[in-house]
Amino acid sequence: MDPEKDQIYSGNLLVREGRISRILSRQEKEPEGIPVLRADGLMIAPGLADTHVHFRDPGFLYKEDINTGAAAAKKGGFTQIVLMANTSPCVDTKEVLSYVLKKGENTGIHIYSCANVSKQMKGKELTDMEELAAAGAAGFTDDGIPLLDPELVREAMVRAKGLNKPISFHEEDPKLITNNGVHAGEASRYYGIGGSPREAEYTLVERDLELAEETGAEIVIQHISTKEAVELVRQARKKGIAVHAEATPHHFTLTQQAVIEKGTLAKMNPPLREEEDRLAIIEGLADGTIELIATDHAPHSSQEKEKAITAAPSGIIGLETALSLGIRELVEKGYLTLPRLIHRMSTAPCRLYGLDGGVLKEGAAADLVLFDTKEHWTVREFASKACNSPFLGEEMPGVVHATICGGEIVYEIGKRCSCSEVSTGI
Repeated sequence: MDPEKDQIYSGNLLVREGRISRILSRQEKEPEGIPVLRADGLMIAPGLADTHVHFRDPGFLYKEDINTGAAAAKKGGFTQIVLMANTSPCVDTKEVLSYVLKKGENTGIHIYSCANVSKQMKGKELTDMEELAAAGAAGFTDDGIPLLDPELVREAMVRAKGLNKPISFHEEDPKLITNNGVHAGEASRYYGIGGSPREAEYTLVERDLELAEETGAEIVIQHISTKEAVELVRQARKKGIAVHAEATPHHFTLTQQAVIEKGTLAKMNPPLREEEDRLAIIEGLADGTIELIATDHAPHSSQEKEKAITAAPSGIIGLETALSLGIRELVEKGYLTLPRLIHRMSTAPCRLYGLDGGVLKEGAAADLVLFDTKEHWTVREFASKACNSPFLGEEMPGVVHATICGGEIVYEIGKRCSCSEVSTGI
């Protein structure tokens, strides 16, 4: 599958030293004496890339750690992961960043990490962004806590632009929110509480788009949830502002009704909103306003999620269900072709962060996912430490049969793929 050309075709890949050395048509004879991964009937695509992930390491290892998070990623078909920086301690120094990156080197997939915009995520003083970039930060974000000081945001954008790094924003103004994680509407009325209104998101999006236009910074609007924010991004992109937006699978699949039916398993920040918002997000994905599908994989323990709706933490896991939800909600319903889905889940994220992946062509990294769009599975068990998913018990299309990173098989199920070492025939 070629997500750049929006094409699906039959052929064989030859892999040498972790890269695709040749792409052969079905008619071309395979060289003899080369180990082959037989995958007749499966789709093969560039390995998925998720640019918004929480592995809770360091600090919250009972929820997830880098190794278990990577296992979940591999099971979901991901070969590139960009971690958020709201750990404990947070990633506001090169020492913490080095710990995360070093631990990620032993997972079998590519683990990157953003660093914080502000020291200790307090929104008062900028980190040493230059030092953090030199130490390997993929970008900058205080995801989990909105940045409220416009002057600090402006300076952060200027410095991020100078470093040629994207800077990402969690857009929820706490001044407008009574209880986060639940939409101010039918869901909040059901629980008899105040909630999070749509204005909390789109007012900060509007501010940050203006600052991005002023500074020329490349910014990311994280986990977009409202129709107003989608339209603001659409108009900003038409003006040439360097803005990218993320959509999560849960925001293009579910509405506030899921919070009523599933309780805290469907509580997240920003919250699930109304059907018109869900459809606006899908429209944004279809027309290219929203370039990125990112899971916001956010593990929590069962004990935490069993608390009352106002006390339980927000967030759900998503790495192992993302591809299936994209197939079910976007491809099968006709909003995106399968290659366009992979573009949103691989090509565009890799381009944004300058990662070596996201394409299927000769010379490209042999980071691949092999999957069956027609085969179904039931969401029961996870490779993640956590199981806080509103999709538990659901049947979904799209079974990942193998994940390959750097030419090595890092995840595989069943006997559908009979595999040797590194070279691939499909």
